[in-house]
Amino acid sequence: MWGRTGCSALPLWYPIATMVHENHAPLAGIRIIESSLLGPAAITTHLADLGADVIKVESPAGDYVREMTWPIIEGTSLLHLHVNRGKKSLVLDLKQPEGVEIYKDLVKGADAVVEAMRPGSLARLGLGFDDLKEINPRIVFCNISGYGMTGPYQSLPAHGIAFDTWSGIVGAAYDEEGFCYIPEHASVGMHAGPMFGAMGILAGIIRARSSGEGCMLEIGQSDAAAYMDWYRSESWMAYDRPEDVVTGNKADNYERRAPGTAGMKEGVRYQIYESSDGHVLFMASEQAFWKNFCECVGRPELFEKWPGSKFADHARGNRELQGELRKIFKSKSSQEWIRLGGVDNFPIAPCNTPQTLAEDPQFIDRFPLYPHSKHGADMLPFPVKYIGEELPAPAMAPTVGEHTRAVLKDALDYDDARLAALEEAGVFGKAKK
Repeated sequence: MWGRTGCSALPLWYPIATMVHENHAPLAGIRIIESSLLGPAAITTHLADLGADVIKVESPAGDYVREMTWPIIEGTSLLHLHVNRGKKSLVLDLKQPEGVEIYKDLVKGADAVVEAMRPGSLARLGLGFDDLKEINPRIVFCNISGYGMTGPYQSLPAHGIAFDTWSGIVGAAYDEEGFCYIPEHASVGMHAGPMFGAMGILAGIIRARSSGEGCMLEIGQSDAAAYMDWYRSESWMAYDRPEDVVTGNKADNYERRAPGTAGMKEGVRYQIYESSDGHVLFMASEQAFWKNFCECVGRPELFEKWPGSKFADHARGNRELQGELRKIFKSKSSQEWIRLGGVDNFPIAPCNTPQTLAEDPQFIDRFPLYPHSKHGADMLPFPVKYIGEELPAPAMAPTVGEHTRAVLKDALDYDDARLAALEEAGVFGKAKK
């Protein structure tokens, strides 16, 4: 048997058609208590999207994520609407003994506690891992912070972009007046940290349910950013070794290229080209794909003149060929090139922007958006698809303390009289109820 749901392991040959899924989300039955501020709360967004019961315990002032960054939608930030969707908000004043006791009562029936803030924040309130495992030995305790629990930067305040500059993913840019600025970029650390943390939490829960023993884990968002960019950093480490030991690839005559995408600049058969209405990414680095393309466009002589190596050949630095390809790609629209790539079997992709992505037919097919009418903002759903099932849409991100009474009634069986007494004592805060 596996887990609380009593789902027996199935043999690999078990026919999918005979499997019957119960009508609940994959993580139904898992409860997580979250204490978080700002973006690191995304660590449980993935779990809530998969059906886990995530209870976000907030101070009476609430998580100021609701006011952070832009856009602000009817007074609430998109950041909050996305990272806290599907969660319940419970307000507790943890400076009061009654608030701490309620927190502990919630932990008794929980699978995990998430401290998405500076390490030790909960321990200072008597709610650290050592405190909580005394009342629930199976509890999985996860801290997610900027730089992790060790090292010289562990107490350094930070926001999301810091993890990308620290890891070397984002560098400085200069404007026309010579001032440095942060260039536009895809954020990595603030997203990768929560993703890896969620994976670690689930691994801990699986083990705890079979062994009866919980664990404590931690992740720094900076660590996650560095790990996501392992190819470049590990390439530089490799290049520190002797050149007769670590070389380039066969197609480049074993000459070393710059690590990662920096080594793509001189590529020709693997390069971005302008189409008649935009841009496409051409990726015929394999000889077979290159031959298919030349035959598709009626230019077999290009293959005959520059057949290239069997694998990983970008025709690096071949300006004559690049000029021919530039003319060829301008002759058709991006979507026509995409169609031909599918028909004649050569790798090609559209070059979208974050603004135009939602108009791409592949995006439209794969991402039926959660609409702003129900969720406060138009948002992408969880990207993993369960065949033959639909994940339940998460509820809209909560207001501060929106579920305080409901959570304590449902999870702890508090009656109205007890709730009223706690409210009168200010355990739920004076201003928020």
